[in-house]
Amino acid sequence: MQWIAMLTMLIDHIGLVFFPHQEMWRIIGRIAFPIYVYALVQGHRYTSSRPKYIVRLAVIAAVSQIPYQLALDPEGLNVVVTLFAGALVLYVLERSDSRLLSWMVVVAACALMSEFPFDYGAYGLLLILIFRYAQAGWLVPLHMLLNLLFWFLNDWELQMWSVIPTAVIAYGPHVWRKLESVRVSRWVWRSFYPLHLLAIAVLRVFI
Repeated sequence: MQWIAMLTMLIDHIGLVFFPHQEMWRIIGRIAFPIYVYALVQGHRYTSSRPKYIVRLAVIAAVSQIPYQLALDPEGLNVVVTLFAGALVLYVLERSDSRLLSWMVVVAACALMSEFPFDYGAYGLLLILIFRYAQAGWLVPLHMLLNLLFWFLNDWELQMWSVIPTAVIAYGPHVWRKLESVRVSRWVWRSFYPLHLLAIAVLRVFI
């Protein structure tokens, strides 16, 4: 699972920077984000310390920001910032006893992430909430509805391909368990995002 997420993200970013008119790179790249969302939700659920888990995300997000701006988007916030925000919202929701307050937190976070240049914006947060709270049988329909909504709002046609990994997670648990059993060193998993961005940024200088 982790290798698939890292490789498809790398393919996506290579296509975005060096082959912007070749759509297949971006289609393959749509596989990555749902896997990272799944990993975030599983990490949040099973970590021994949620505050420490959130701090680790914050550190990776901070380390990744300058390479992200050099490689992909000079004015944007990298995707780990989105995952960090999602983890914060999950933490607040699970400590809240008020349904009204929970809805207010989600709406406020969606507005904030739409207003500022978060990678994936409110879409990212809503997908995190789907993976955290939806039953397995509802993952694909809700993800599809989310994609249709943002296709209509933001013309995100390519994002429809991101349902593929969600379908494997929901409907192919035996296959998914085998993929999950192939583990990556935690330092490789945590350092891959900023390091691959830094490598792309360096290549942009010389190519």
